[in-house]
Amino acid sequence: MHPIAGSVPYGYEPPAENRKGTLAVYDTFQQLADDALARAAETAKKRDFAALVLYPLHEDTVRRMTKEAVLPYHKRLDRLHEWKRSYEETLIRAGVRVFVEGLEGKRKKYTPMETALRHLADAYPSPLFLYLTPEMANRFASFSSFESWIVKVRLLLASEPSNLHPLLAEHARRWEVADRT
Repeated sequence: MHPIAGSVPYGYEPPAENRKGTLAVYDTFQQLADDALARAAETAKKRDFAALVLYPLHEDTVRRMTKEAVLPYHKRLDRLHEWKRSYEETLIRAGVRVFVEGLEGKRKKYTPMETALRHLADAYPSPLFLYLTPEMANRFASFSSFESWIVKVRLLLASEPSNLHPLLAEHARRWEVADRT
C-alpha cells in the first residue's frame, strides 16, 4: 500500500528551516560584472540566506542618485535574467532562491531608496541584508532616511571601502565586508 501524498507518520516534526533572510543586491548593474554577481551569490550560499534578490535601478533613479549615464533598464534586466539562468541551478541545489526584482520597471520612474527598502522588507523573508558596493553604501549613508533604516537592515559591502561616510563609520557594527567572512 502506498502512502497518500501529503500524509506523514504520527508524531512527525518537519525539519527546522536553517536558511534565513534575504540578501538583496541593490545596484545599477552597469559596472557590476558577472564575477561580482557570482561573489554575491557565493555569499548568499555561504551565509545560508533563503533568497538572493537582484534589484536593478531604473535610469531615472540612477540619474537622480549619481548623475551617471547607464544602459536602458530593460537591457540591464535582460543581462540579469541571463546571469540568473546560468547560475540558478547551482543556487537552487544550495537552497537559495534567486529573484530579479522588477519594482522599478513597473514604476518606470525615480524610486526613492526608502520605497525600495520598504518593498524588499515586505516582499521577502527577513532579516534583510543589503549587498552594496562601497560607493553605493556611502550614497545610502548620505540619505536622510539612513539612520532609520540602518537599524532595520544590515549591510554587506562588496569590497573594502577606501573612504567612509561619517554615518557609516558611526554605525560600523551594522555593516561588514562580505569577503571577510
